Amino acid sequence: MLLFFILGLLVHFVFFTSIFDIYFTSPLVHGMTPQFTSLPPPARRLVLFVADGLRADSLYELDENGNSRAPFIRNIIMHEGSWGISHTRVPTESRPGHVALIAGFYEDVSAVAKGWKENPVEFDSLLNESKYTWGWGSPDILSMFAKDVSGDHVFIHTYDADDEDFGAHDVTKLDTWVFDNVKEFFRAARNNQSLFSKLNEEKIVFFLHLLGIDTNGHAHRPSSREYKDNIKIVDAGIKEIVSMFKHFYGNDGKTAFVFTADHGMTDWGVHGAGHPSETLTPFVTWGAGIKYPQNVSTQQFEDAFLKEWKLENWKRQDINQGILPLDYLNNTDLFKAESIFTNAIQILEQFKVKMTQKKEVTLSFLFTPFKLLSESKQHNILRKARSYIKQRKYDEAISLCKELIHLALKGLSYYHTYDRFFLGITVVLGFVGWTSYASLLILKFHSNLPRGGSREVKKPSRLLQYSFVAIGVLVAFFLLIQAYPWTYYIYCLLPVPIWYAVLREFQVIQDLVASLLSCPPSHFVGYLLVSTLGIEVLVLSFFYRYMLTAGLIAFAGWPFITQLWTRAKRTSLNWIFFSLLLAVFPLMPVVGRKPDISLVMTAGLLVLLLSLFVVASLTKRKDSFVNEELLLHLLQMLSMVLSMYVVYSTDNSLLKKQGLPLINQIISWIILASSFVLPLLSPPILFERLFSILLSLMSTYILLSRGYEALFPLVLSCLMFAWIHMEQETLQQSGVSCKQKINSIQFIYNTDLTQFRQLCLDDIRRAFFLVFFLVTAFFGTGNIASVNSFDVTSVYCFLTVFSPFIMGALMMWKILIPFVLVMCAFEAVQLTTQLSSKGLFLMVLVISDIMALHFFFLVRDYGSWLDIGTSISHYVIVMSMTMVLVFLNGLAQLLTTKKLTLCGKPKSHLI
Repeated sequence: MLLFFILGLLVHFVFFTSIFDIYFTSPLVHGMTPQFTSLPPPARRLVLFVADGLRADSLYELDENGNSRAPFIRNIIMHEGSWGISHTRVPTESRPGHVALIAGFYEDVSAVAKGWKENPVEFDSLLNESKYTWGWGSPDILSMFAKDVSGDHVFIHTYDADDEDFGAHDVTKLDTWVFDNVKEFFRAARNNQSLFSKLNEEKIVFFLHLLGIDTNGHAHRPSSREYKDNIKIVDAGIKEIVSMFKHFYGNDGKTAFVFTADHGMTDWGVHGAGHPSETLTPFVTWGAGIKYPQNVSTQQFEDAFLKEWKLENWKRQDINQGILPLDYLNNTDLFKAESIFTNAIQILEQFKVKMTQKKEVTLSFLFTPFKLLSESKQHNILRKARSYIKQRKYDEAISLCKELIHLALKGLSYYHTYDRFFLGITVVLGFVGWTSYASLLILKFHSNLPRGGSREVKKPSRLLQYSFVAIGVLVAFFLLIQAYPWTYYIYCLLPVPIWYAVLREFQVIQDLVASLLSCPPSHFVGYLLVSTLGIEVLVLSFFYRYMLTAGLIAFAGWPFITQLWTRAKRTSLNWIFFSLLLAVFPLMPVVGRKPDISLVMTAGLLVLLLSLFVVASLTKRKDSFVNEELLLHLLQMLSMVLSMYVVYSTDNSLLKKQGLPLINQIISWIILASSFVLPLLSPPILFERLFSILLSLMSTYILLSRGYEALFPLVLSCLMFAWIHMEQETLQQSGVSCKQKINSIQFIYNTDLTQFRQLCLDDIRRAFFLVFFLVTAFFGTGNIASVNSFDVTSVYCFLTVFSPFIMGALMMWKILIPFVLVMCAFEAVQLTTQLSSKGLFLMVLVISDIMALHFFFLVRDYGSWLDIGTSISHYVIVMSMTMVLVFLNGLAQLLTTKKLTLCGKPKSHLI
């Protein structure tokens, strides 16, 4: 069975990674012939200001007094340049945002595995094509454009990475550092003839990366005074830099300025997904070659931003990456026509290369070309466009070029997704096959399925073996002659052994069919409808969190349906009360939006009160409650007190902008490390071990909490204790004798297999309960099915200096703690109901896989970026949950069964 779980983990990893090959591969095309316009450019140099994390509304809106936070930029909009909204795309992170701005393409999603820092694919950029580039700002951003550039012409100046401290007294210094160093650089250039001559060359780029706004947004939220004041500082700094450039170059009118942002930020201070607050960023440009402001009476936009920002009379021009924004250019019609003609040829070249690449590796009778842009149509459009330019019919030429660009981009998308349907079919075959095989194993080894015929295990026929070997060879040969990448071999060959394993269990399939035929149709339809309803509720909960509330309210009625109410009223009341109490949490606002440290303190106090009650109860009940056990409980209570102190003092310190105290940081890491060890020192008696796990994990969870979510694990654990008691009562009601009382059951790692019973229909409910509680464990803490639900402020007790992997690991552990509590309770349910953990766990994996298959079909790469990002997040979360279940199952077994000793000798326990 261990081998099965290892194989299952590998299979699910393949299914997980398949989405990136199917939907999100690198869009880059190599091998095109460079295309340039022969007309001279209007600007000799470009100054690019990127305000990291700046929302469009935060820049453009007026404050409560009717004044602009960025008066210089607003003056540019009204008197000197053009403006609009730049529409970024998922994932709204700094690295892909800057790649889109400077390299002109949307980055390969595989960059997420490298923290958006390394270059996962080679790409050209504006900086690489420049004569010289100078950049100032964050080492994370600037270094990636300086790395592997051709020639020695990109020069970067960065501050130390440790300066990116969310808890620093004043993070605007990240921006003032940039402005000060740029001014010092130009002062020095006047006394350096070599540098001075370089600065007066053509094709010069100056890149100013401004990180302060993003850092203040994470630390204090975009609605904070710090975030808004930082915008004022950036505006003032840009005003000084622009004045300095004009003075240095003698007002030659050859400098173009662009001010924009890589991404926005949610109201709760995070980014990464597709919410409009993350994807709508400002775009303001002025100077050489840029149109002056255009006064208009009406503008056609679906949003109401223009009136909100009091900019309805200045023409707004939104942009996307990849297509030349002609409406921004202030030049002759000839220049515009030639520029868009060159842009069209560049994109058409990409289309041709992409088509050729796909045609060369596809069998001729299987290749289907993009019919909307045949070779004859390409030549016809280019010929007409060139003819119109010669005849000075520039508008007609521009219209034709835009049509060609539109068709070429559609063709690029067509060839980029050429294999999507083929790959999707193979992955679905693997999914269905794996789920079927797991179901058959449950029926074969863990159920009382009536078996017909001989019980002897028959070897699979050689015909079946040879047939699947032949299928595998044919599939591999088909992939080989088309030169598909190695990952395609995995996706396409994986279903072959899986379905072979399924068909090997032909006897089980036969017995299942016979059993279903003997079942009354009404019963079968009823079971099917209930199962489908349960799965759909779980799926819908990813879209609508209140579905979990509805489910928990339904769970509260379980004692009345099963008559447990009359048999065990006290247990039933506990179950009903905590089910209804837990049902409140999915209705609460998303975590991080409204931090409230008082609720964190309340959660800590409740845990301490509960601990005192438990210690008092155990002292009265157990004569063997010795000093070591009492010491352990007191140590865990002390850990909780320290957690509360650290949270309170850290919050105060950060509010005073005094940073994270070192002693608080040390205590936090010690509590985190001890939370894995202290539970192992407690007795392995069921209730005592579970409560010790709760105390240790709650100490860590308090450190990672910012509001009401701190109460969630406590309420969840209380419901889990009630669930354990309810399941034992259910088992007794069904006539299965329980050898031990629940208070005396011990967690034992190597349980005697003879103690286990076979699975029954009610065990499907138990497996469903587990999956439901796991989903609740995620959404109940205020998370949403999106990467922007992870609040970076929750890790401030551990560190404030930006470190994506450590911060990500801490946030992930916060998410996993409720999962661990549920899995530990599940271990107890298996013990109290005399179930094999393997059989029940297989059922959980089957339910999870059915959910994952739902979300696989719901993944989209079209529509709004919010829809695209959400669909990706759904699949990633449910697949991660499925894979993590294997890990959590092992961790839960370790936490519940492993026993360490304080004094070097084991302590015996009365049963």
